[in-house]
Amino acid sequence: MPDTVDTAAALLAAAAQQGPGDTLRIVLLVSIVGGALLAWFLLRGYRTDDSGDAGTGEGAVGGSDGGVGGNTDRDASA
Repeated sequence: MPDTVDTAAALLAAAAQQGPGDTLRIVLLVSIVGGALLAWFLLRGYRTDDSGDAGTGEGAVGGSDGGVGGNTDRDASA
């Protein structure tokens, strides 16, 4: 009977020492989701609004005159 107890104790000890399995899965999942959100956030700044509607873009201030001074150049500082 003591042989069975020793075997059970060894199996329980081995099962408790499986390493960082769950932690590693969580870290990988958070890294992938974070990378996707970072890519989305950075790439949305390069989006161009080619719909032709002058009043719906982020940079649209006034009507069809383009805002202050009538400047219609989107990349005036570039």
